[in-house]
Amino acid sequence: MTLASAVRDTPHTVTDTSGLFQQVAFNHLLGLKRELAADGVSRLVLDARAELTNNFGNVHGGVLMTMLDGAMTSAALSHASFTRAAMTIEMSTQFHRPARGTLTAHGRATRAGQSICFCEAHIEDAQGEVVAKAVGSFKFMRP
Repeated sequence: MTLASAVRDTPHTVTDTSGLFQQVAFNHLLGLKRELAADGVSRLVLDARAELTNNFGNVHGGVLMTMLDGAMTSAALSHASFTRAAMTIEMSTQFHRPARGTLTAHGRATRAGQSICFCEAHIEDAQGEVVAKAVGSFKFMRP
């Protein structure tokens, strides 16, 4: 059951948004997995493969941005105890080095009000080197 059908088919508003990550088809296409989302922090993992690389054999920057966005969104949702949905308002990304192999994105909600949550995230490679960082702001919404 999708979130939309759950809302449509029940007279009550859905208040548990913890399953939204698994409903994003793009996450499945990339092979992106969420290992943790609790208390305003998150961890996502991706095993890089050839289909996700650029002309230089490194993980494409768009894939890295998706990981960072997902990590920050997961952190924001968990900060709100999965009672709200969140939509990206803006995101600023820095790429530090080429990304290959198993990548882990760590997200953290740094400050939140009633409607906006500010977050940060970084991605590490298997050696623990930071390959990219981002900050972003997210609009809380009713699911």
